[in-house]
Amino acid sequence: MPIHEKTLIRPENLVTNDELVIDGVDVSGHWSTFIKPRTITDYNEAMQEEIAALPGGENIHRCWQCGSCTNSCTMNAVNPEFNPRYWIYLIRQGLEEELLRDKDIIWQCVSCNKCTYACPRDVVPEAVMKATAHWLELKGHTSESPSSVFDRGFTDNVLKSGKIEEGHVLRIFFWRTGQPLAPPWLRDLIAGLVKKFPVFYLFNLLKTAVFRPKTRGWGKTGVAIEDYVRERHAEQAQALGLSGKGGH
Repeated sequence: MPIHEKTLIRPENLVTNDELVIDGVDVSGHWSTFIKPRTITDYNEAMQEEIAALPGGENIHRCWQCGSCTNSCTMNAVNPEFNPRYWIYLIRQGLEEELLRDKDIIWQCVSCNKCTYACPRDVVPEAVMKATAHWLELKGHTSESPSSVFDRGFTDNVLKSGKIEEGHVLRIFFWRTGQPLAPPWLRDLIAGLVKKFPVFYLFNLLKTAVFRPKTRGWGKTGVAIEDYVRERHAEQAQALGLSGKGGH
């Protein structure tokens, strides 16, 4: 069945007559199943351009619907409703309402990149899935996912100090997601470090956590990168019709 007919055969779009005779022929039951006529009222012709404006969505226009991405997908093997090929089709057709039916599972991509290696057109489907999940968040169709919260905290940390401070990033992530600042697994990890690592290493780790040193000469570099990131966010917000909401 052509992929564009999938939405037409959903139960809510079908009508079946329990008793129906046409020209003397009994066609009761499934023989009398008809597809309801429908009118698409939410066609979004800008949807492909909007997702293409986000990191990872740049090559969505290359897709020729061969299905290699879905055929190789780790998540599709677990949940057949996880269908990158179908979602890319919906995006390119501007069928926003149909895409929103699956808004709660699109983010489940595990980034195994099997689809990326299988794709003959270099669409990079894994990146398109991430861009689509990001688009759903920015448009307000879904709440910010934990992975986006972590990414935002990680980026903020690097921009401010020029270093990757795992402890600080984790604390910010726990705080923003309403989790305990010292969950059991983290306490066990710290206890294991205390037992195995030299004292001077633990001292330096504690000093870094307290004083949060910056990369030498990071001031101007950090400002320049932050300005660039802000400009890119503004461009993306404008492409999505979200001017004034560039920070994300």
